[in-house]
Order: sequence, then structure tokens, then C-alpha cells
Amino acid sequence: MTTTASCRLRDLYDIGGEWFRWEIATAVAGSLLGINAFDQPNVQESKDNTNRVLHSSDGQFPDTGTTGSLSALLAEAKPGDYVALMAYVEQTPAMDAAFQKLRKAILERHRLPNTMGYGPRFLHSTGQYHKGGPPTGLFVQLVADWGQDVPIPGEPFTFAKLAAAQAVGDYQSLESHQRRVIRIHVGKRAATMVSRLAKDV
Repeated sequence: MTTTASCRLRDLYDIGGEWFRWEIATAVAGSLLGINAFDQPNVQESKDNTNRVLHSSDGQFPDTGTTGSLSALLAEAKPGDYVALMAYVEQTPAMDAAFQKLRKAILERHRLPNTMGYGPRFLHSTGQYHKGGPPTGLFVQLVADWGQDVPIPGEPFTFAKLAAAQAVGDYQSLESHQRRVIRIHVGKRAATMVSRLAKDV
């Protein structure tokens, strides 16, 4: 039997109140289940790895080269597995469309459910589950050549270098938890490369 709760909002401003309500509900439910809803040990682990990469690169750009084949990774799939596409690329309409094609191809040809998130922001939503959840994920990190780079005030590195270090740091974290992970460097024509992957899977 399914129970559904309905909330009637008076105006758009009530949406903020709903966010607050369900944040409190999550914390209370976590407490009742013996879970610290504010603890993200594996998210912090990726951050620590990122800092190590940034401070051990001797000014060089972190290596984000390709480490494996998507078709070979998908061939390792077992019942109950899923695919996580982790995109360290600039989000554009063309990029969204290319990833939609790839996700559809993986689902239809391999019968594998899949998720997709743009990095590094997905680290604060699904990143904890990737490392701390069950070992049923097939992780595909896609890293592009960043176009226009921007310095970070007060830091010795740029935004592009920070994003690359975050990709490398999260990759290291996934490997340390024995997750099945590959990296694909999609270069400067990222949308074209992702669309090509959709044809080849």
C-alpha cells in the first residue's frame, strides 16, 4: 500500500519553506535510523585528495588522460549494476543532448540504469553514494579540455586546474574503494566525442 502526502502551496515563496521542512525531516529520520545526515566522509576524502593533487603537481596541470575503454567497462556489468557518468565538462545545450543520447544508448543496448552529473558539483549529491554505497557502480569520468581559463584570486592555480584536480582526486578515491572506474579524455570537442561514444557502446 502506498501513502501519498500532499502539500498545497500558497505561492512560490512557500517552496523555500518546503525545502526547510524536508531538510529537518531528513535530519530527524537520520537520527531515528542512527545515521548522521551531515556526515560525508567520502566527500571529504575526495576533497583531501584534490588538495594533495594541487599541492604536489609542482605547477603542472594534473594528468587527466584516458585510462580505459567504455565498451570494456560495460562488458563487466552484472545484474543489479548501474552506470554513473561523471562529466567534468562545460554544460551547454549541445552537451546535454549528447549525454542524453549516451544515456539512452547505455539503457537500451545494455539494459543498465544510469545517472549523469556535471562535476564537480555532483560530488555533493551522489559523490558520497558512489564511494560509500554498494559496489554496484560502473563509473565513467569524462574530462574535457577547458576553454577560457580564469585565475582564482589569492590562489596559485586557476579554475581549470582546480577542476582537473577535483577529477583526479575523485578518481583516486573511487580507486581506493575498489570501484570499477575509467576516465575518458574528450578533448576540446567534448559534445562530438560524447555523441560518438553513444554510437559505439
